[in-house]
Amino acid sequence: MRDEDILTGRVLEGRCLTLEELCAVCAFEPDWLVGRIEEGLFPAPEGPRAEWRFSALSLSRARRMHALERDFEAVPELAALVADMLEEMDDLHARLRRAGLE
Repeated sequence: MRDEDILTGRVLEGRCLTLEELCAVCAFEPDWLVGRIEEGLFPAPEGPRAEWRFSALSLSRARRMHALERDFEAVPELAALVADMLEEMDDLHARLRRAGLE
């Protein structure tokens, strides 16, 4: 898989990324994400770390949280809260589109 495929979203449908792949695409160190998982701010994958797999939604959440922390110097807890709210808004917009109201 090429990074540009992931960046454009062409192959993520139904594919999961390893910790290393996700961090490479997002351009941050695995320790950053592992720390957020250990703090309970990012959904914890099942199984041992070597078997962790992340979905396209996880990729989006990681990017959002990292950008909020970097760009606005947000503390990790605030970045996670904002990511939760943005995910909820995305879900509500999708529901409105499906209902033909948007």
